Amino acid sequence: MPTRKTTILIVDDTRLNVQIIKSDLEDEGYNILSSENGTDALRIAETENPDLILLDIMMPGMDGFEVCKILKEKDNTKDIPIIFLTARSEPKDVIKGFQLGAVDYLRKPFEVSELLVRVKTHVRLKHLQHNLEDMVEERARELVAAHEELNNMHDELTFVHTKLQEAYLEIIRRLARAADYRDNETGMHIIRMSNYSAILGKAAGMEHDEYRSLMHAATMHDVGKIGIPDSVLLKPGKLTSEEFDTMKAHSSLGSKLLSGIQSKLLRMAAKIAITHHEKWDGTGYPNGLAGEDIPLEGRIAGIVDVFDALVSSRPYKKPWSVDEAIELIKNEKGKHFDPRLVDLFIENLSEILEIKEKFADSQEGKAGITGE
Repeated sequence: MPTRKTTILIVDDTRLNVQIIKSDLEDEGYNILSSENGTDALRIAETENPDLILLDIMMPGMDGFEVCKILKEKDNTKDIPIIFLTARSEPKDVIKGFQLGAVDYLRKPFEVSELLVRVKTHVRLKHLQHNLEDMVEERARELVAAHEELNNMHDELTFVHTKLQEAYLEIIRRLARAADYRDNETGMHIIRMSNYSAILGKAAGMEHDEYRSLMHAATMHDVGKIGIPDSVLLKPGKLTSEEFDTMKAHSSLGSKLLSGIQSKLLRMAAKIAITHHEKWDGTGYPNGLAGEDIPLEGRIAGIVDVFDALVSSRPYKKPWSVDEAIELIKNEKGKHFDPRLVDLFIENLSEILEIKEKFADSQEGKAGITGE
């Protein structure tokens, strides 16, 4: 017996056939509707939406094939399974019935038991299809809800990540400025240098994310000065040989301070700290690296650090003019500095001078790191 009341529409112009089939199906617990012509059958199918239609072919006016065709063209009836019950047994009729969308084709006369088995089979398939569609819709709703929840979580995580990144960069800037303040330099030095580094990194072919990272990492170039004694770091006169050796240790100290942290940015900063005093000809410190053995980030930081130191005023020296500083950089091309970077520095000098003007020492406290 069916687990729920199932409605079946019988369409046959022979009233006796309808009565016999109706009686047998009602005994099986089905709810039965009936019609003796195609036009009435279409009306009942649209209004009652039966679970199954048993359809005769040879009827006056509109035959069963036409009824089936119309039912399959309408959105609200196209999914109703149709079984043809007919005396027409030619193969071409059977083929046409299936081509029009019927699920089965039963030739008259037929055994009632065979009809009942086929009805039960197609009713069960219809219910399974309906259940499957419900499950698909439910899963689709769940997926939509899950997608919306993930989007909300993504937005929240993006917000948190942004805030953490801002805090992270602020800590880096404060640590960098702490080193500069110990050296009687202004905080504007690291801002200028970081922006100079980004300009030169971009000109050297770095990708956007790379030169943005360089801009932040370059601020840490002298962080190792935190570990240099004041008697050496703040000495107004010329350093002795021993004192200079102590001063040079700030490169290694900075690298050690920044190493061992799982951060791409700080790994770059550590690389800059230990290589920005290396020279193209191998006469720099602490490791005497030469040429392209010096990482590009270190070579870039080296040239912009020297430029900014030359053109800036310090308690122990007056600022050089830009022309004087450029002349020295040109003279050190291939010796202190990477020849290609010297050319790129000069090519981008107008942009560098804009940064110099924008972040002059007199502007301290009014601006911060920019970059594209």
